Amino acid sequence: MDPFSAVSEELAEIHGEISDIFRALSNGFQKLEKVKDSNRQSRQLEELTEKMRECKRLIKEFDRKAKDLESRNDPDTNKMLNEKKQSMIKELNSYVALKKQYASNLENKRIDLFDGSTEGYGEDNVLLASTMTNQQLVDSGNRMMDETDQAIERSKKTVQDTVNVGTETAAALKAQTEQMSRVVNELDSIHFSIKKASQLVKELGRQVATDKCIMALLFLIVVGVIAIIIVKLVNPNNKDIRDIPGLAPPAMTRKLLWC
Repeated sequence: MDPFSAVSEELAEIHGEISDIFRALSNGFQKLEKVKDSNRQSRQLEELTEKMRECKRLIKEFDRKAKDLESRNDPDTNKMLNEKKQSMIKELNSYVALKKQYASNLENKRIDLFDGSTEGYGEDNVLLASTMTNQQLVDSGNRMMDETDQAIERSKKTVQDTVNVGTETAAALKAQTEQMSRVVNELDSIHFSIKKASQLVKELGRQVATDKCIMALLFLIVVGVIAIIIVKLVNPNNKDIRDIPGLAPPAMTRKLLWC
């Protein structure tokens, strides 16, 4: 008689299903060694993976039912149930390792037992954790907490460094913005100065042109006056030429009358 039947018919049924899956896994991996085609190996490996998923679910169900009956069972029965659970976990882990070995040998895409690489590792760790003692679990938990604290500290340092870099960058941008503002103001001043200088140059040009005209006119007047004076001196009897104001006419020759 199945010893689990005396404890619970449901436990006996779950144990029977797990045993059937283990036999199927054993036969499946034996057949897998004889298959040479990589595609067939990959398909059979997927089928075996599905069986391992189902086996994992049944082991969890077995453990849950055993814990529900723990208060009603005697210590020896609880010990027997726990040992059986540990034995099934170890056997399942051996098939998981064998599956990973075949997947690696096929150089195929890694077939994850629990739908996703991270999740698969987590579930495998759950199965392995069930085989550890309380002290080992505590030590492992403390080690993981220390690693987590170190990762948090590194993250804090990275964040602080990022904040410092951001602050320095903001200060540099502010200084550059102020410098650009000063440059723009200086350019405006230079532009105004150039515009003012251009206006002054135009005014000076107009003044120089005006002065040249005046000087030319004065030169013409002086030349005309000099020409008239020369003509008057050369030909004083010429009545067509008027006397120049301010310039005395030549003295008349006085003739003496002799009586």
